[in-house]
Amino acid sequence: MPAKSRRSPPPPPVRSRAGALEPPSSAAADAAPSAGDALRVSRRRRKLLSVAALPFLLQLRDCAEGIVASAAELDIGEYTMIKEEVRKVVSKAKAAGVLRLVFHDAGTFEMGENSGGMNGSIVYELERPENAGLKKPMKILEKAKGEVDAKRPVSWADMIAMAGAEAVSVCGGPTIPVVLGRLDSMKPDPEGRLPEETLDAFGLKQCFQRKGLSTQELVALSGAHTLGSKGFGSPIVFDNSYYKVLLEKPWMSSAGMSSMVGLPSDRALVEDDECLRWIEKYANDQNSFFKDFKNAYVKLVNSGARWRSL
Repeated sequence: MPAKSRRSPPPPPVRSRAGALEPPSSAAADAAPSAGDALRVSRRRRKLLSVAALPFLLQLRDCAEGIVASAAELDIGEYTMIKEEVRKVVSKAKAAGVLRLVFHDAGTFEMGENSGGMNGSIVYELERPENAGLKKPMKILEKAKGEVDAKRPVSWADMIAMAGAEAVSVCGGPTIPVVLGRLDSMKPDPEGRLPEETLDAFGLKQCFQRKGLSTQELVALSGAHTLGSKGFGSPIVFDNSYYKVLLEKPWMSSAGMSSMVGLPSDRALVEDDECLRWIEKYANDQNSFFKDFKNAYVKLVNSGARWRSL
């Protein structure tokens, strides 16, 4: 066997509380690095720089299976690659449809049965009446997914979750961190789990409670209707116009076109005292809406997800 080197090996890097790798102690720095050491340090520095360039990824993932991972353990290259391909196909005009796709895939989650959720099952559910119109946004994302798959396979669940976040961002909304690693379902989720457009506020709150979402999160997520053709402000700008219009109640006007604003479920929210409190808050404070929407979106796309092993 070859003789052992007298130089002590450098201590392994330690993890900070945030999970990021920290450099070895000063004792290791005193030793002359070998070529292999220099290469490892260079790689480590590049990884740390990548993480620093995406600070919003430095969040912990706490999955239903009890898996906890830090952003330092994520493949930053995969995240960047998906983000770039999504940006090529998701324009402001297409953002509303892409965001709706997220809600219809993730909205099947039921906490009591621990089933459904953000699992890509929407690919098997496009013929359902409630999913009418979603073939177009799926077609939009197919191109991006094909480009990513050619380099590294990505699940539909991850692709849709990322695309929804980018749809919000490209229209001027908040930057939303999306952790990767979801697994796709190989079958459709049960029918009848999405909230109906005719539900009143009580029915909506019950439906969202079964998905583990509070009244505040219901109101925050409903703000996504500011995009699209529902009559809330600009159809391509993500802002708090939804809440301002709800407070104005234009459907009460005698003008014919104002009756076309929103869905019955949108109008029901403003008639509920608990919902009204959050509507007024978000109408007066767009930053609070952005913050709460971001947090509710992350919770929505993580609820019920099954994760690949790290």
